Parts: sequence; structure tokens; C-alpha cells
Amino acid sequence: MGVKEDLINSLHSAMKEKNINRKNAIRLALSAIKLAETEKGVEKDTKLDDVKIFSILQKEIKIREETIAEAVKADREEMIEPLQNEIEILKEFLPSVLTENELMEEINQVISELNATTIKQMGLVMKTVIENVQGRASNDKISKIVRDLLSPK
Repeated sequence: MGVKEDLINSLHSAMKEKNINRKNAIRLALSAIKLAETEKGVEKDTKLDDVKIFSILQKEIKIREETIAEAVKADREEMIEPLQNEIEILKEFLPSVLTENELMEEINQVISELNATTIKQMGLVMKTVIENVQGRASNDKISKIVRDLLSPK
């Protein structure tokens, strides 16, 4: 069963349990997935793969983290806890996160396989690493490490 099906099943469970916060968080995630499918022109019979859905969920989490940072700056404490709860709910559907060392090891392996030496090859390295880690690390984190490793010192 895919991640989208897990989200749909969890939505049904949350509705039965009358868990409004969980229901709303999952609905927002499903809405973002549906939007991505529409933008990509995905047919009704086909779906986004789990890696793309992981990316969408990570993006939703990042949006909420940025909103929390803004709420802290604006001294809007009442906004923080619900957003943190949504983040925790969304993280349930992501695979276990790679440690910094595991991610570094994966990136170094890809760089050596591709013989990448310059920042111009960053896109190729990024594409390969993102496919290999399959949502177990955020694209931002991957990008930062790849940029650091390929930038001239």
C-alpha cells in the first residue's frame, strides 16, 4: 500500500474518531498531493510515486516550520502548538530520516560514482541522491551538503 492510501485510510480513521486536528492536517496534505497531480497532468488511473509524495509532505512540513518561525517573531504563541501538532502528524507518513553521517556517506558515494568535481554537476548529483534516499532526507539538506562538497575550497 502506498503513502497516499495510508493518508486516505488515516483520514477515514480520524473522521470516525472525530479527531479534528488530525483530520485537518491529513486533508491539507491530500489537497497538496491532489494539486501536484493536477499540475503534473496525472491521469485518474495513475498516481504520483511515493518519493514525490514524500517530497510534497516535506514541503508541507517546511511551510509549517517557517510559519512557526514567523509566529515566534510576531509573538503569536497561540499559533505555534497547532502547527507543531500538524508537523508531527505529517512526519508519521515519512520514512525514517537518514542520520547526517548516512546522508554524507550516500552523497560521497554518488559523487565518486559520477566523478563529479564541479558545482556545474550539482544537478546530476542531486537527482541521483534524491532518487537513492527516497524521501529519507529533505532536498534542502541534500542540496546544502552537495553544494558544500562540490564548491571550490
